[in-house]
Amino acid sequence: MIGMEVHAQLSTRSKMFCGCTTDYIGAPPNSTVCEVCLGMPGVLPVANARAVEQVVRTALALECEISRHTKFDRKNYFYPDLPKGYQISQYDMPMARSGRLSLGDREIRITRVHLEEDTGRLLHAGDALETASESLVDLNRSGMPLMEIVSEPDLRSAEEARDYAVELRGILRAVGASEADMEKGQLRAEANVSVRPRGSQELGVKTELKNINSFRALYRAVAYEIERQVRELEGGGRVVQETRGWSESEQRTFSQRSKEFAQDYRYFPEPDLPPLELRPDWVAQLRASLPELPGELRGRLAEQYALSKFDVEQLSQESATARLFEQTVAAGAPPKQAANWIIGNAPTLDAQRLAELIGLVVAGTINREQGVRVLEEAQASGRAPGEVVREQGLAQVSDEAQLGLVVEQVIAENPRAAADFRSGKQQALGALLARVKEATGGSANMRLAAQLLRHRLIQ
Repeated sequence: MIGMEVHAQLSTRSKMFCGCTTDYIGAPPNSTVCEVCLGMPGVLPVANARAVEQVVRTALALECEISRHTKFDRKNYFYPDLPKGYQISQYDMPMARSGRLSLGDREIRITRVHLEEDTGRLLHAGDALETASESLVDLNRSGMPLMEIVSEPDLRSAEEARDYAVELRGILRAVGASEADMEKGQLRAEANVSVRPRGSQELGVKTELKNINSFRALYRAVAYEIERQVRELEGGGRVVQETRGWSESEQRTFSQRSKEFAQDYRYFPEPDLPPLELRPDWVAQLRASLPELPGELRGRLAEQYALSKFDVEQLSQESATARLFEQTVAAGAPPKQAANWIIGNAPTLDAQRLAELIGLVVAGTINREQGVRVLEEAQASGRAPGEVVREQGLAQVSDEAQLGLVVEQVIAENPRAAADFRSGKQQALGALLARVKEATGGSANMRLAAQLLRHRLIQ
């Protein structure tokens, strides 16, 4: 039984409750901070309106019920990355509740979506907290606008936990709420994992996994924790409710601290911020402005362009990739070929030039290998693919008479391979084709070359 708590840094220019820049990546430690970030006595927070909008847009995309009235609360705890001793968050009146996220043919229930401020960052001298000799504090991240999305324990495997996080990232990017780059710490997924005997309706004791910075690490951490808990219970032990970290170098989870309960945080309403009223007409405007979401995009691409599930999944991961694909098809490229080139080569060409390149390959003017060379040159120089082909003389040899002479020469120079093919060894044809390719400097039309070889070898 797996529930997810996903934190996403929101795409705003300033922090959640002050005017400090959110562009802190690469900045010297503790340099993008002010009195509010540092928790100095007497400072007053002011809520970031753009952050509120981003949370509501995301909640609408997750089909949540938007609260008419909401408020901020103080979550009290002491940790070195929280200088004022409390975090401004939301407790009993979050901005949204009761949503859902479709994962294949299953629906994962969303419990709540709320807004809070991020904490600072602890840097441990060592991969695992339990082996670190010292820790450093960088408060540049402190006060960043942070959205938390909490699911019900509806996920059932490490694969589903990873796929849930990937799908959620796609939604966050589609609505413009967050770049959601895990490697930059903009998306942090924490899995609450428990196991129970098959058929039991009672939830087992859960552990919360933290310190996960990639989708692969999320998959491995959840898979390891499931196995660890099963071993513990089958060996006669018991699972302790706690927070566990993930050690990438050791590929294991490790105990960090006992898991807190809500009452441990002594929540109470934030006295320095007024409650918020989210007007229905404003929420309706945001709902009307939502873009096409990843699930909708996948369905449309599959139906409109008759693409495979793999192609659709690859093209829909980034809205810019899907846009390039559709623009390339609109410029005249066949859908399947456009998908292959975009997925396999990650081109930076504009759609018109990419369509031109694909057209050259489809027409047989150049082969696939030459097309890759043309693509690289066109991207590096900014020239049109047709211009590159003409300047470098890359047009493939498709003249039957000219290519026939090369084929006859290759057969004459490789009698062993020719005899093997005639005796039924089909793989010998590949060796002969390689010689044709070598003899023409890679410019031969290989489909025509294969036809000519077969014809001459069976005469």
